[in-house]
Amino acid sequence: MSSEPVRVMVEQGKKRAVASAIDWPGWGRSAKLEDPAMALLADYRPRYALVAARAGLGEQFDAAGELEIVERLPGTGMSEFYGVSGQKLDSDLEPMTEAECERRLAILRACWATFDDVAARVSPDLRPGPRGGGRDRDRIIRHTNGAELDEHAKKVGIVTPLDALGDPVRIAAHRDAFVDAIRDHCARGVTGRSWTLQFLIRRCTWHFLDHAWEMEDRDLTAA
Repeated sequence: MSSEPVRVMVEQGKKRAVASAIDWPGWGRSAKLEDPAMALLADYRPRYALVAARAGLGEQFDAAGELEIVERLPGTGMSEFYGVSGQKLDSDLEPMTEAECERRLAILRACWATFDDVAARVSPDLRPGPRGGGRDRDRIIRHTNGAELDEHAKKVGIVTPLDALGDPVRIAAHRDAFVDAIRDHCARGVTGRSWTLQFLIRRCTWHFLDHAWEMEDRDLTAA
């Protein structure tokens, strides 16, 4: 029996294309055009496999088939300038089952854990980016967690003060509350204040993995 293909959405703007795996939140890459974006997404498959395994979905991910584009959408400002998916799918408006919600929440927790583990082992100073700049490790940690506290979690009514940054106990409590809020919204059939739950999870998982992989790639420990 052939494996089910990995469904991919591509957002193409004037400057950049973003390819995102619809059923595997957080697995997304960008390039100037569709073909290289898809090639890069495929290159990151082994890295995402570690996340899927951490979520308890390793066998399911390993059994997935080839990448297949099922949606092509115009790019947005977010996809053009940041390389992150900025479009909602029509299917996002359909209620998630409890099982699918729990599956996506497991991936979200795996992305958090991956980010935390990478942040704990990379060098404080990181290799400069392509243009010679880029945040150091601590600024990446603050930026990534801060975006979730200041923007993402508020979409489901979770308000955590920014002074929780740097406090692992409060961050853990925030994440538990965030997950519970998503679960509650799903059970009540509420999509979210301005983002659908599926889009919210895609955005959060992408942000944590993007910066986890950035820190790995810029790590100076071996040097």
